[in-house]
Amino acid sequence: MQRSNLTQGSISSHIKRIAIPTSIGFLFNTLFNVVDTIFAGQISTDALSGLTLSFPIFFIIIAIASGFGNGLTALISVALGKKEIHDFHKLIINSILISFVFGLLFIFVLPNIISPLFELAGASGQSLQYGLDYTNTIFIGAIFFLLNFVFNAILSSQGNTKPFRNYLVIGFFLNLILDPLFIFGWFGLPELGTQGVALATIFVQAFGTVYMGSQVLKSELFDIKKMTLKDTSPKVMLDIFVQGIPSSLNLAAIAIGIFVINYYVLLYGGDISVASYGAAIRIQQVALLPSLGLNVAIITIIGQNLGAKQFDRMVETKKTAMKMGLFLVITGGIIVFAFAPLLMSIFNSNPDVIRIGARYLRIDTIGFVTYLIINVNTSALQGIKKPIFALVIGVFRQLLPLIVFPLLGTTLNLGIDGVWVGIVIINWLATFILYFITVAIFNKLKKTMS
Repeated sequence: MQRSNLTQGSISSHIKRIAIPTSIGFLFNTLFNVVDTIFAGQISTDALSGLTLSFPIFFIIIAIASGFGNGLTALISVALGKKEIHDFHKLIINSILISFVFGLLFIFVLPNIISPLFELAGASGQSLQYGLDYTNTIFIGAIFFLLNFVFNAILSSQGNTKPFRNYLVIGFFLNLILDPLFIFGWFGLPELGTQGVALATIFVQAFGTVYMGSQVLKSELFDIKKMTLKDTSPKVMLDIFVQGIPSSLNLAAIAIGIFVINYYVLLYGGDISVASYGAAIRIQQVALLPSLGLNVAIITIIGQNLGAKQFDRMVETKKTAMKMGLFLVITGGIIVFAFAPLLMSIFNSNPDVIRIGARYLRIDTIGFVTYLIINVNTSALQGIKKPIFALVIGVFRQLLPLIVFPLLGTTLNLGIDGVWVGIVIINWLATFILYFITVAIFNKLKKTMS
């Protein structure tokens, strides 16, 4: 259990060992989505708009899978910190069963409510159809998304994030081949448009499930002989839900927030602005993702040290991750601000799409640091099994636009700029509130662990 033990040794070394492979994986995962966006833009501006409108639905799948993955990572990390290997296996069998149940729900329930949601967001015509084609197809592969995050939680809680990196790197190159194959109907295949984008994603996710599953079987602490159905437990499932649901809902709230943003972007700027925003957030994701690997490291290291009751190492983990992240995020912000029009031109040649997207990016760089601070504190709360506070802040961030966007866009007559400025203002408010909440909770935890 030497490499899996994060309760000893250098905190910065542990963070780098966990975060760097994760960040590389996230880079290729984001590039995966960038490739999807580029190919959708080659179909038409309507297809790019439709894919942007469908992004919140796709994000809900990711939210549920990632939320349960984060929750499971925290629970397993605490179990390993306490050296409770039986609980480690018990958490695994119950999380796999949960994944299958949710996978079936995605296939048979959610497709019935998608069209009304798109129409509520203001979608219509060809953009609406492209969005529906994508989402109704992607639901078929939801089970693979869920299992991949479960398998990654099992590995990352042991401090091993390289398999997830490898899968995402290979997945990017597979997608690069499969996207045009299915979208444009190469080698006699039917032209599937945005359905082809979704189908390529499903094939890649299925590959990930096979690969990640094989890595779990080989991992240091996993023993398949200890996996028995008699360990299925409503109580353990409830523990996973209690830890995972707030994280999932927090991410799902972001998806709802994107619906709200899309609504106001359509209101003030039309389909062209939606296409611009869709491309711009891909660029934003690439700029911010080097710091995202820190999230997994924070949850894992803090979780294990919570189990081992080593408070000072928990605080050191948070501070060290923040210092590392600030350098990465500030550097990314400078690059995005300087080259925003050039970066936008990668996705679409329409001058209006480039102009609107570049303006959003340059305004949003004012708030780049907020994404880091929110992520670090949210991950720290997840690591100490207090995810509910992050959910409260997440809901706050997604509801406030209903007040701020009309105030800036209509009352102050800023139009689409009111949406861009509003996003920055809301993020800074949420950052200050979450920071002080986290400090208070850690101070209280220190007293209970003394």
